[in-house]
Amino acid sequence: MRPDWRSALGLALSALLLWWALHEAPLGKVWEALAQSDWLLFAAATAVGTAIFPIRARKWRTILEPVAQRIAFGPLWRSTAIGMMVNNVVPARAGELARAYALTREVPRVAFPASLASLAVDRVFDAIVLLLLMFGALLDPAFPPDVRLAGQSVPMLARGGAVAVVVLLVGLYSFIALPHLFEAAFRAVARRVLPRVEERGAAALRAFADGLGALRHPARFAAVFGWTVVHWLVHALALWLGFRAVGIDVPYSAALFLQGLLGMAVAVPSSPGFFGVFEGAAVMGLSVYAVPSTLAISWALGYHILTFIPITVIGAIYFARLGLRLRDVSDAGGPPGGADAASPLAARVGERPA
Repeated sequence: MRPDWRSALGLALSALLLWWALHEAPLGKVWEALAQSDWLLFAAATAVGTAIFPIRARKWRTILEPVAQRIAFGPLWRSTAIGMMVNNVVPARAGELARAYALTREVPRVAFPASLASLAVDRVFDAIVLLLLMFGALLDPAFPPDVRLAGQSVPMLARGGAVAVVVLLVGLYSFIALPHLFEAAFRAVARRVLPRVEERGAAALRAFADGLGALRHPARFAAVFGWTVVHWLVHALALWLGFRAVGIDVPYSAALFLQGLLGMAVAVPSSPGFFGVFEGAAVMGLSVYAVPSTLAISWALGYHILTFIPITVIGAIYFARLGLRLRDVSDAGGPPGGADAASPLAARVGERPA
């Protein structure tokens, strides 16, 4: 995976945010706070934080049911671990490609474009649930009164978040109902602006429409939504256990609020493993609850490092056992030469299953 300007920008932004997070928290005091923390609680936070990945793998199986039914849990779990490991060690969000590619290697009946499109659907559900939980936390009576975020009152932000979720769902269902209209609009724009991406982009839209099959059936939508809620409630529990480990006394809803901020933060370009943006968002989010910066950065560094290690090691083991190479993953993304050349793997197993 060759570095590009996005990787360089991500590294620079991560370094800047890490410096900002640490500049008011001397490292000596940070290490002192970590030395005095409850390591049993930190161990519990690490275990719970790692448990979210099997949950994500189980959710993924439900998303993929319209494409391939009864996929065994093992390949889904291994591919999820591999994807997270690659995100932790390689820039430019290569983990999503690695996750999709690893599943296609183990389950050839799932074509690479469909596998990749299912991950876009996965992230859509994440965005919806993260927003709902975050804005729900704002309505908790325990949320600090008179706090204004980005110059807006909490009730106004909560209403805005609800509207954003509704707009997102309406947009998705419009796409499901009228996929050909969206494809035609894309082709009309691409043909004028960037003709070389027209075919590849249209193929990606078709694959995404296939991946949205989970939204066409109420029962499947409810199942994916339910697994997503479980995933993020468990993740918030891991954050909260980490808070308790370093002596941060805030309600569980603070973890729901913070993970929403973290979700937004890791969407920007950053270093592998999201170092810097994670710590910066943690300090900003916990400052709302009047948590001293030293405690906030102590929690952020301790929790981030401890939860980084297990899934990275597990993913690396699976990566090696499957005989994967980073170059294979990069090639699977394909050159910008068109949809038909998008992947040698896709050519072997077909663009979409019957």
